[in-house]
Amino acid sequence: MAAIDLQHVDKTYPEGTRALADVSLAIADGEFVVLVGPSGCGKSTLLRIVAGLETPTSGAVRIGDRDATGLPAQERNVAMVFQDYALYPHMTARENLDFPLRMRRLDRDARSARVAKVAETLGLTPLLDRLPKQLSGGQRQRVAMGRALVREPDAFLMDEPLSNLDARLRSQVRAEIRELQRRTKTTTLYVTHDQVEAMTLGDRVAVLNQGVLQQVAPPRELYDRPANAFVAGFIGNPPMNLFPTRLDVVEGRLEMQIGDQSVPAGERAAARLRVPLTGGARPEAIALVSDDPDALRATVAHVELLGHETLVYADVGDVHLVVRTAGMAALSPGDRVHLRIDPARLHFFDAPAT
Repeated sequence: MAAIDLQHVDKTYPEGTRALADVSLAIADGEFVVLVGPSGCGKSTLLRIVAGLETPTSGAVRIGDRDATGLPAQERNVAMVFQDYALYPHMTARENLDFPLRMRRLDRDARSARVAKVAETLGLTPLLDRLPKQLSGGQRQRVAMGRALVREPDAFLMDEPLSNLDARLRSQVRAEIRELQRRTKTTTLYVTHDQVEAMTLGDRVAVLNQGVLQQVAPPRELYDRPANAFVAGFIGNPPMNLFPTRLDVVEGRLEMQIGDQSVPAGERAAARLRVPLTGGARPEAIALVSDDPDALRATVAHVELLGHETLVYADVGDVHLVVRTAGMAALSPGDRVHLRIDPARLHFFDAPAT
């Protein structure tokens, strides 16, 4: 296995589109890092650069102790798993697993041993003589992963491998991928636009937007301490409530403005008084309360009853907030409610440039 070190990687296409801007990312040997971001943010471009399928405009790619920047893909000893499986339809699962080993001219006994070991690891042994068309989507994805694993690569590169699966199967295969990586300890860079995949799979998560790396952190840190408003609004389902605000001292107490109302703000941003800010609060940091002098007066706009919890969409003037509350809340659109935001769980970010 090997570490991956991306150093100031930049990619600008001939027509002038800058897909990546000075991206530096170090992935430790055996680490599972998920690269997440919206469509078109540059994450697949970065993966292809690591694989050797694209060349950076500037910067360096190191795999293990080698500078791989100029190496062709076949000399990098990394294995890619794609979203479309890319299995040979006329070959059985066994033959698909065996194919990359035959290309390397390994002898028959060594190939058979490796295929048998990988098949057992992935639960594919009873399926080895089936063609891809005779396998389910999840089984085909496991064969695709096995074909990568059988090569004993220095690193796995996975490009949205679960996007073609239905929701239930995605959850199952996601767990299988994580367990497989824990057992094999293979360095893995996994690309997805699905932040649920990112938060459940990665040792660390790297958030990319418009080619710029926004934050790299373990999932809990990313959720609890987002580096900026983009990360705060992208990570979480529902995402963090974001709203324009400013802080003022009113009768000796620090207060935050939301719409035409003010609420206690705690002391987290006391140094940023009277500066236009973007405030943030997770849906679970806002509680429905009875009449409270420190609560916001709001109007229910929409209610989502999810059984174990309810999402309440409420308007405070022209500010729209989402509140997560346990159980089945007996609320309807138009109801007047009071919302209390936990001051200790507020976030403050620079206001967007105007």
